Parts: sequence; C-alpha cells; structure tokens
Amino acid sequence: MKFLDEAKVYIRSGDGGNGCVAFRREKFIEFGGPSGGNGGRGGDVIIEVADGLNTLIDYRYQQHFKAQKGENGMGKDRHGAGGKPIVLKVPVGTQVFDEDRETLIHDFTTRGEKFILARGGNGGFGNAHFKSPTNRAPRHANPGQEGEERWIWLRLKLIADAGLVGLPNAGKSTFLAAVSAAKPKIADYPFTTLHPQLGVVSAAGREFVLADIPGLIEGAHEGAGLGDRFLGHVERCRVLLHLIDATCEHAGKAYKTVRHELEAYGGQLTEKTEIVALNKIDAVTVDDLKKQKDRLKRAAKKTPLLVSGATGAGVKDALQALVNVIGEAPADQQEKSAAEAEPWTA
Repeated sequence: MKFLDEAKVYIRSGDGGNGCVAFRREKFIEFGGPSGGNGGRGGDVIIEVADGLNTLIDYRYQQHFKAQKGENGMGKDRHGAGGKPIVLKVPVGTQVFDEDRETLIHDFTTRGEKFILARGGNGGFGNAHFKSPTNRAPRHANPGQEGEERWIWLRLKLIADAGLVGLPNAGKSTFLAAVSAAKPKIADYPFTTLHPQLGVVSAAGREFVLADIPGLIEGAHEGAGLGDRFLGHVERCRVLLHLIDATCEHAGKAYKTVRHELEAYGGQLTEKTEIVALNKIDAVTVDDLKKQKDRLKRAAKKTPLLVSGATGAGVKDALQALVNVIGEAPADQQEKSAAEAEPWTA
C-alpha cells in the first residue's frame, strides 16, 4: 500500500528528571552546604512538515513515539541534561485531530511549519534551589513532572489548485495523464483509480497542481463503492473540473448523481467554482454528442466544454478555464520562480 491518508498515532513527551539531594563535603570546607542539582526537562513531541512527502505511509508500521526523559540532577550542583525531542515528519496538508476524530488540533498548510504537540515535563528542583538564610540545609527535592501522552489521528488532505470529479470511467485518469507527467492506472473497467493522484500542469504560462480522486457512484456518502472518503483531498482546491462520460446513457443524470454526492458530503464542495466538461467526445457520433450536450446543459444550467483526453481535443480550452479561475501564482511561488530564473553570480 503506497498511499495512506489516515493514521492513528500514540505520542508521549519525556518526563522531567528528578532533583537531587546532596551536600558538599570536602576537606577544609567546614560549611559545604546543599549542592543537589535540578533535573533536566523532558523532550517535546514536535510535528514538522517535510518536503518530498505525499503520504502517511511512514505511520503504518510504527504508531508509538516517545520523547527522551530528562536526566536526573546530581551532586556538585550539576543539573541534568534535557531530553531530546522527537520530530514526526508529515506532508503538507496534514491535519491533526484528537482521539475523538473531531477536535482539530492543528492544520499544516505551509512547508517547514512546526507545531509542538506535547511538551516535556519540567525537571524537579534539587535541594540547592531551596536553600535560604533560614533554611541552610534543605533535605528535600522535587520529582520531575510527567510528560503528556495522548492518541491522535493524522489525516492528509492533499494540497492542489484544481480537482477532478466524476463517475467511475469518466476519463479522469486519462485526462490527468494527458495534461501532466503523472502516470495513473488506466483501464476499461471502473475503479481503476484506488487512491488520489497528483499531477503538475503547465498551461498559459502558469503551473498548478491537479488532483484526481477515485470516482463517485450513487450512494457513495453511504459507503457505496469506495465511498466519499477521498473527497477530503479536493476540499482545498479552488476549482473543480467535473468530467462526464459522453458514452454514458444520460449525461444529465450522471451529472446530478455526482452533484448529489458532493452535497451529501458537505465541506463546501458545492460552493466551489465548477467547470463542466463532456469527455470522450471522440467515442460518440455527432448526433449522440449533441443530445448528450443538450442534456448536460439543462442539468448543469451552463454550457459544457467538449474535451477528449485520448485525442487532446478541447484540452487546452479546459486548462485555460482552470487557469482563469485559479488566477496568478501565490507570492511565495512567484518569488521562488524568480530566484530560480536569476543566473548565479559570485
């Protein structure tokens, strides 16, 4: 299994080290006094967004992560060393939920972002900390505080500018392969796409990320087919490209089926800008194409685009429509592109 978008993980931060009770005893030093050091702080549990990751597969085989415990204090006023933190690497777009799977703890949307999920326990004070003019020989020290422990859920929602939706065998994978370097599985049977695919598309002087998710069927929100669990990967998209198979029985009914599943899922997917396209126009006659186009126009209340991922017909128009909605590249991406374009100088 190469793609994993949800994982349950147990984390525990490090306990603080105990304080030490000690007294300085050296020859010729009559009043040595207390010399017990403080315990070290326990290590934190940190989650960091790392480049090059697009799945949570690392957490399929290891679910328990514990930070290092702080060292205990020692005599001669020696403080214990702090425990080393443990860092969990996740891809951009990961959400962290509490054990109830509903309480959102943090949402990672930028590269390099860090978040302390569990702080280590404080180290205990040694007896040297408690000395005072009225308490010159304290004989007690504090134990270290315990670290935090909890179960969390990691849920990945891919970061993409545009998303492909439609029924199984609508030609989404073929379209993605035609416009990008992605190589999704393509076959003449439904549900060839079993997990989301991403592709980088270059069109009209603009690069954007296009996401393809497994097809939706009637009753997907109730678990039919692969269900609607992958719709979360298009929640962050700015625009949806809805592909309808021109060879199906009724293009209008196919469109309404997918729209009903999007409404049942929620997540404001129905409020996103939608571009409707009739795909596989090369596989039908002129008369059938006109009938399907009219049916789809009545159902969607807009004129659909006519495309063919196999022959490339109408693909440029569809990409231009996506670029028009996506708009300009983000400022950070523009700066990065400008920096890469500048020649290196000593």
